[in-house]
Amino acid sequence: MKAMILCAGLGTRLRPFTERWPKPALPFLGQPLFRYHLAVLRGAGVREVGINTHHLPDVMAATARAECERAGLTLHVVHEPVIQGTGGGIRGLRDFLSGEDFLVFNGDILFPVDLRPVVQAHRASGAAATMVLLPMPENEKYASVDVDARGQVRRIAGFGPGGEGLTPWHFTGVHVMTPRVFDFMTPEGPEDINRDVYVRMMAAGVPVRGEGVRAYWSDLGTPSRYLATVRDVLSGQVSLEGLGGDSPFALAPKGPENAWAHASARVEGRVVGPAHFDAGCTVARGAHVGACVSVGAGVRVGEGARLERAAVLEGTEVAPGESLVEVLAWGAHRVAAPL
Repeated sequence: MKAMILCAGLGTRLRPFTERWPKPALPFLGQPLFRYHLAVLRGAGVREVGINTHHLPDVMAATARAECERAGLTLHVVHEPVIQGTGGGIRGLRDFLSGEDFLVFNGDILFPVDLRPVVQAHRASGAAATMVLLPMPENEKYASVDVDARGQVRRIAGFGPGGEGLTPWHFTGVHVMTPRVFDFMTPEGPEDINRDVYVRMMAAGVPVRGEGVRAYWSDLGTPSRYLATVRDVLSGQVSLEGLGGDSPFALAPKGPENAWAHASARVEGRVVGPAHFDAGCTVARGAHVGACVSVGAGVRVGEGARLERAAVLEGTEVAPGESLVEVLAWGAHRVAAPL
């Protein structure tokens, strides 16, 4: 099976971090976010992966090549000089994706879900496309996908034919598609797969299904969401067992302080945990690392520094005595991330 990971987005809400990394290449607990996507897709039977690039294309392509080589997957890259939106991005890989059903996966989410039952349900249904859905999260304002009693999508973010007795769901950013979707795309120009392409399909009576699942999901789209996801993973709220060797804990054994540390990490300060220490980082004697902290590769934490509910991205130096609480740090940048 083939899959596409959408990788062209600008990541404006995560600046300045996305001035260094496109969101799918962003480090998350010791590895690129892209690695988590590949683990999920490989578990669903995917053997060939396509991506689209726009923002920092060389960084994104290099990360994808390294990760696909590590995972034993074939990679196909298409560059978008002008960003094409989700529909246009999928259209750009038409030659690669045509021929059989394929998966599409948003590149900026953490969603460790077993997609095999979803693919099976999609194929049994005969639908042209299946949107993977979750119950609407409490206290969130995501645009809903409204589904009828037969599982047919009837409205997306207010667009579509609608109907009576519809149930609102939250879209995860993951689809299963047949090549029929390409028949409803414009020949060129930016367009949205949900608000444009699927709405045309519904108007023509071509079935778009919704398949509900229950799994952890986060879009990591803001500093606070990124840090909340670190907290959720470290505190055990996210099951990563299905990722096997691609779990962030696979190369970082758990120590007595409720912390996971890479073999090359040197941690001499006080650790309360849960915390994660990546390769080559150092934490000086007298430093304090509290709960829900991620210390990236090559980070140096100075004597007397204090970290609580914080993520420090690779190569950063935390000065002696510096306090980072509910903060994302990289280089000289310190960005508040209130939880």
